[in-house]
Amino acid sequence: MTGAVGAAADAADERFWLEFQVVGGAWEHGSLSSCGGVRFEGALPVRPFRFEKRLRSFAGWWYFATTGAHVGFESWLEGDHLMLMDFDPAVRAVSAQPFWLRWCDREGRARRHAPDFFARLADGTGVVVDVRPDDRIPVRDAETFALTASACQAVGWEYRRLGNLDPVLAANVRWLSRYRHRRCLVPGIAGVLLAAFAGGRALFEGAELAGDRLRVLPVLFHLMWQRQLVADLAAGPLGMTTVVHAGGPR
Repeated sequence: MTGAVGAAADAADERFWLEFQVVGGAWEHGSLSSCGGVRFEGALPVRPFRFEKRLRSFAGWWYFATTGAHVGFESWLEGDHLMLMDFDPAVRAVSAQPFWLRWCDREGRARRHAPDFFARLADGTGVVVDVRPDDRIPVRDAETFALTASACQAVGWEYRRLGNLDPVLAANVRWLSRYRHRRCLVPGIAGVLLAAFAGGRALFEGAELAGDRLRVLPVLFHLMWQRQLVADLAAGPLGMTTVVHAGGPR
């Protein structure tokens, strides 16, 4: 690397270190630049999830249908963003709390931060994700997020600080997520549905063309989760009159 890009990477290399746990349980660490090629989407969480009662946040495990693995989350908002990453065809894999990012602040005190997620996109890009409600970011946390963003930029990762979600979009995707498992796919019914909605049609109208709705709707919702059938999920709650049309292969 040369010029400004190389200088930024060298500065980040001197300032930031990563500590992470690989499959099998072994701990590894290294400078930021030396860890740029690590497949953090397969790393183990660097700290345990807490499931005790009376905690303010709600932790859980999400079945990430894209990879067939379970990924942890520490709040409802994190869970919803994890769900949306599973729904996003550009996201191929995700891990939770993939590493400790370590540095020293201006006073020389040791600091560390574990991002909420690391995602790998279809084009190979690594994405570091922090989730926090937009109205709950004190100054110290804002500084941490800014430092994390600068570290990611230096090593060639994308950084996203995700906040509040459109409640209609989240509710609709949450409904579709109930049908994300491949056991909901019945190829014969799926073929009829893809043909029925090729030119766009109301949800129940197209479903009835494929047979009994009790058998057809789980397949329809699975195809919508897979984006082979699509609708405007932010326009309003999914219902019988929602217009659905053909999407593309996932």
